[in-house]
Amino acid sequence: MKNIQNKWIRGAIPALLLHCSIGTVYCWSIFSQEIADYIGFSKGAVEWAFSFAIFFLGMSAAFLGGLVEKNIHKSSLIASITFALGMAGTGFFIWYGGNNPHSVLSLVGIYISYGFIMGIGLGTGYLSPVKTLMLWFKDKKGLATGLAVAGFGAAKAIASPIMSRMLTSLGEGGVYKMFYILACVYFVMMFIGHLILAKPEGWVEPQTKSKDEGIIATLKTEPIASYIGIWLMFYINITCGLAIISQEKMIVKCVGLGAFAGIISTVSALFNAGGRLGFSAWADKLKDRNTIYKLIFTLSIVSTVIVLCTKGIANGAGNTLLIIFVLALIFIVNAGYGGGFSNVPTLLSDHYGMGNISAIHGITLSAWAFAGLTGNQMASYIVKHTGAFIDVHGVQANPTGYQNVLIVTTILYAVAMCLSCFLVRPMSKKD
Repeated sequence: MKNIQNKWIRGAIPALLLHCSIGTVYCWSIFSQEIADYIGFSKGAVEWAFSFAIFFLGMSAAFLGGLVEKNIHKSSLIASITFALGMAGTGFFIWYGGNNPHSVLSLVGIYISYGFIMGIGLGTGYLSPVKTLMLWFKDKKGLATGLAVAGFGAAKAIASPIMSRMLTSLGEGGVYKMFYILACVYFVMMFIGHLILAKPEGWVEPQTKSKDEGIIATLKTEPIASYIGIWLMFYINITCGLAIISQEKMIVKCVGLGAFAGIISTVSALFNAGGRLGFSAWADKLKDRNTIYKLIFTLSIVSTVIVLCTKGIANGAGNTLLIIFVLALIFIVNAGYGGGFSNVPTLLSDHYGMGNISAIHGITLSAWAFAGLTGNQMASYIVKHTGAFIDVHGVQANPTGYQNVLIVTTILYAVAMCLSCFLVRPMSKKD
């Protein structure tokens, strides 16, 4: 394999194998209710496993970015083992909970397996191929990273129908059996990706000789406010995206499209993946990659304001135009959410070069960790404490509460736009 120097075999394919595996973390909503019912806990209690997974994704990326920088083979192997082990462990504790209903050990075991252990696999697996891709595709870094990160976004669209079928076809205890099967499948995929992933033969990692050449010194080559601006606008984009996406299913039901919720979820996942690829590829053609974030925030603000002004969620049922506005909001937010992810590593490389990019990218992904804890919870709090739940097409929903979520996200998007315009300094792309 060492003699094969092909950017698709050594860069793109292993990146897709890794990201299409770990991206299935976003399939959580497919089986969370089944887990809750099987182990005898509320769905709200079980939901924390997903929040922990996203938190430890970001934190493991932040703390293990240096390892990824030094040795992508070690980091991708760690990702393969911990992700598969976390899935298998989740299956075991679901099985245990089914035999011991209401067992706190079962719930905590799921938190540790799906949240902490899998979270380490998520963080290291997410980071491992990114720098490699940018080295292979020097002239089209955005397209390359967008391709890999699109795999992360598309994983939900690909895996959701498969998981749904498994849940119904595996019979009694299908939910824990599914985790055992998927642990094996994803380990094989990720291990193959680990084996063939490699940086270009001519690339030599810069040797850090002193503190003056380390990560902090690299960040200080520009005003620190610029990096803070990047971190904050990344955090806000994820927080707003999660806030709206977490309420997507109920918003769809409010406008009378509950019967098509599954199809709309798949389409929104495709927009998520398409935004990752499209926005990053577009950014390759721009002098300043930060322009893409201004575009994402503008589209997000316009689409949310239109739904707010027309009260599209509350009045959308039976009104084709309002339904179009609501669906456009969902699809635009998904695309911007994905595009925000794919453009971060290339934006950072434009500002700070390639020397410490994995470590700097890892630190920046800590924004994802905190957004994973705040985005869903913020939206849930607003829906629970504002407006009123009413019967909407046979289900209890809170249209006013969902509209209020949009008010908060619009304000946050506006703050992110200000950060992008005034705090993140314009930058020509660095080699």
